[in-house]
Amino acid sequence: MLVNAFARRSLSLKTNKLRFRTFATMFGDNAPLVVTPAQLHNLRAANPDPSDLVILDASWHMPNSPRRPLEDFVRVHLPSARYINVDEVASPHPLSLLHMLPDPATFARACENLGISPKTQVVLYDTHGVFSSPRALYMFRTFGHDRSSILDGGLPGWQAHGGPTEQGEPAKLNAEAKYPPPTLYKDAVKDYDQIVANSKSDPAQNRDAFYVVDARPKGRFQGKDPEPRPGMSSGHMPHAISLPFNVFLETHTVPEDIASKVVRPDGKTDGPYTYTRLRSTQGILAALEEALGPERTQEVLKGERQIVTSCGSGMTASILWLGLKLLGVERLALYDESWMGYASRPESVIVKDE
Repeated sequence: MLVNAFARRSLSLKTNKLRFRTFATMFGDNAPLVVTPAQLHNLRAANPDPSDLVILDASWHMPNSPRRPLEDFVRVHLPSARYINVDEVASPHPLSLLHMLPDPATFARACENLGISPKTQVVLYDTHGVFSSPRALYMFRTFGHDRSSILDGGLPGWQAHGGPTEQGEPAKLNAEAKYPPPTLYKDAVKDYDQIVANSKSDPAQNRDAFYVVDARPKGRFQGKDPEPRPGMSSGHMPHAISLPFNVFLETHTVPEDIASKVVRPDGKTDGPYTYTRLRSTQGILAALEEALGPERTQEVLKGERQIVTSCGSGMTASILWLGLKLLGVERLALYDESWMGYASRPESVIVKDE
């Protein structure tokens, strides 16, 4: 049976009460940012009440992708998982930008509809491995819901470790939870005016200026490759630093003997089944140092300088946000509009590297 794979990777809860208490404590008010498939397996066993643990598929695909997250969910998902549409749990924007942070009432209403209360442990995953789940985690954490984590490796990683899955539409809940509108942690978010004001100062000359790291691929950052949104200029903000999101990740392949037996979210039945996982903290630190240099990295790690993440639409900036959180960075924020909001305004200064 698939569950037996977990038995080979972790001790039984029945025969190790100390391990049970360790996991129960771990997933309290200070839940880890990231959980492994084995940890989630134990967490599910320790929390049979569906009101204590909610698993959310937070998958999202690029606008030019033919895949649809809800269709993927119906095809295959984790047991008892529910689906959250990050484009719908969002605030309207004058530039029609998607998945912007919702207002407190919208977030609370979405949680209630998903059966989530402030005491619920939430585990988020996506079908890429690690791609859009950090964005959903950023939303939960920014609203103070610290009982939230992502599943490292997402659905493919879960399947690679022998995890069971289900198919079908999201289950309808018998009763809604109660979630009072929370308070947004405003220091975790930057807006356009703050970004423009900061871009007028060179951080090397002004210690009050924050670093902006851009998660888009380097070609788009440099202005040499086109943006995936038609008509939008590539390039970058003045003084921004290129830090492509994939340098915080590593690619894995589901073993062929497992891949041939599982249902894939994209509907494919053959070929390599790959997914992403977060690099180790040492790997993330090395990538950060390569982009910023040792001196600026130490400023960030010591809290002497704030760092702000950005990307194309606020999605992969959350991967950088998560990696920096794992390094213990405290003075950290995300530019919610990211490049779509910045480059859509004609008055914005866009730098293209020669």
